[in-house]
Amino acid sequence: MKRPLALVVEDESNILRFVRANLRASGFEVVSATNGIDALEQFEKVKPDVIVLDIMLPKIDGLEVCRRIREGSDVPIVMITAKNDIQDAVEGLNAGGDDYITKPFAVDELLARINAVMRRAKANISHVQSDKIKIGKMVVDMTQRAVSVDDQTIHLTPTEFKVLNYLVNNLDKVVPHEELMLAIWGEDYRDCTHYLRVSIGRLRQKIEKDSSNPEYIVTCSGVGYMIRSKV
Repeated sequence: MKRPLALVVEDESNILRFVRANLRASGFEVVSATNGIDALEQFEKVKPDVIVLDIMLPKIDGLEVCRRIREGSDVPIVMITAKNDIQDAVEGLNAGGDDYITKPFAVDELLARINAVMRRAKANISHVQSDKIKIGKMVVDMTQRAVSVDDQTIHLTPTEFKVLNYLVNNLDKVVPHEELMLAIWGEDYRDCTHYLRVSIGRLRQKIEKDSSNPEYIVTCSGVGYMIRSKV
């Protein structure tokens, strides 16, 4: 059985060695980079199954690396931040990261987050009611995991697609925040509402003409989100 390949991008040598050794011991093949330019080159060369990406990097920071990767790939990405600051976490998620972890961290926590983002990326779509659903000028193809608006393909990360899929399959129903958190991220993330807020924000930027005045994803203040069948 082929071992999953992880790309670890970290400029602090002691942390890099620590992460690399523990991932290998847990069954991963590992390649590494110590700056943003090398990270992008390694990504193109090896096409990893998951990326562990430090935000603070020389040459090109991790946020920009993440943005560039997200231009054409939905590979799971776990961001590493040096500060236990919610703003850093939000920036990482906004750049396209799937999860984040703050230094210092235990190896068990890192492995749990890596495994979680990989499971989400591979998870089968649930509650599928139709192969294709058309809402206004948006078409969601459940079989191909593809979305288009005005006949233009929209690139979504696996997490973004799962959020959209869940809302689409609950058309005209208000889906509470907690229900979405549990369905997409799981029990351990039920109170991490910034994950949901960031994902909804990124979805709106991608599918809405005006993300500040959304037509598709409607906010039901203090309750949750809804997609209307009539747009």
